[in-house]
Amino acid sequence: MPNEVFSPAKLSRALVIKLRHHGDVLLSSPVISALKRLAPQCEVDALVYADTAPMLEGHPALTQLHLIDRNWKRLGFRRQAAAEWSLLRKLGARHYDLVVHLSVHTRGAWLVRLLRPRWSVAPQFRAGFWAGSFTHFYPAQSDPQRHTVETNLDSLRALGMEPTPADKRVTLVPGAAAEARIEALLAQHGLSADSFVHVHPASRWAFKCWPAERVAALCDALAARGWPIVLTSAPDASEKALVAAVCAARQPNAVTCPRSGIPGTQGASAPARCVPAGTMDLSGQLSLKELAALTARARLFVGVDSAPMHMAAALGTPVVAIFGPSGDREWGPWGEIGENPHRVVASNTHPCRPCGLAGCNDSKVSECLTTLPVAQVLAACEELLAIPPPPCLGLGMAEVRRVAAPVMTDPALGRPDGGAP
Repeated sequence: MPNEVFSPAKLSRALVIKLRHHGDVLLSSPVISALKRLAPQCEVDALVYADTAPMLEGHPALTQLHLIDRNWKRLGFRRQAAAEWSLLRKLGARHYDLVVHLSVHTRGAWLVRLLRPRWSVAPQFRAGFWAGSFTHFYPAQSDPQRHTVETNLDSLRALGMEPTPADKRVTLVPGAAAEARIEALLAQHGLSADSFVHVHPASRWAFKCWPAERVAALCDALAARGWPIVLTSAPDASEKALVAAVCAARQPNAVTCPRSGIPGTQGASAPARCVPAGTMDLSGQLSLKELAALTARARLFVGVDSAPMHMAAALGTPVVAIFGPSGDREWGPWGEIGENPHRVVASNTHPCRPCGLAGCNDSKVSECLTTLPVAQVLAACEELLAIPPPPCLGLGMAEVRRVAAPVMTDPALGRPDGGAP
């Protein structure tokens, strides 16, 4: 039988599935916004991994947020089966008319077959089981010539729903608790909104990172221009080590050990890890929501291809994004030029990029990054710092996010642990 003609007016409930990493989940938020605008009577839910939930929590168009804990598989067969069954029952009780699957994860095909919505849409992937699971398809999930936000929105275009420019905004809500903590931390260091540069040099993938000594040279140059530096990373040991290496590589005469107070105390003999003067090191200390609240108050964000870079762009902070092997057309900071200014900095001497490899020949080391000049990144920073901040930047933007409607998270499935990305 032919598929029933899709009608937004017939939607009562829809489920958006995005089972990927933090940045991927954040960049799916416009699908939720567009779906709610085009079918205002519809309750829009989402299904994500529990650790990525902060990327969507607080989205004003979201009704319920269902979670899958990646640790279920470590619980043993019986407890994992119980958790999976509980999730399936809760999803089934929602009686979805539409399922929008935004990846090629096989779980999405199984869920569609079990939930049996009237309509379902997914990326074109393969014949057989996958092709027989959905009613509608959109082009390949990943396209190096199109931004991921547009590719995600192709799921709605495949249904005949056309997003507007306003629908394409990426939505991230830090929340009042995160904002309060960041306000207190900044006040302790004498910083206010728009008065500092936020540098997040790390990524879970080392081949995306700029060398520590070059990050340090950039921080020194910005500090010499009067900009306090706030450094962040995830709690992961390798990411914290990168920030420590950045601090160690800074100019010795600008370094003070926070416990000893002795200028120039640097290296293994110092009684505590040394932090350059005028620098606030928050590496490994912030939750995702707190990281969002911090970057919303920054005058400029500098980082690599990572979730924090997407978070900064979503919150209206000017972004300098350093790219290596990954494609900036597909994964660059998203936002309207002039409204959400950003600059992508990448090697102009490596025609092989973006190669999509985990370093040169999958070596985990990317020459297009290890040779990227500090001057090239600094020029992008100076260009954005010369642009007066819009009225909604920093604290104003955080206030705008805070008034968004609260989200309902399924308590039976557990809440995210609040760790940084």
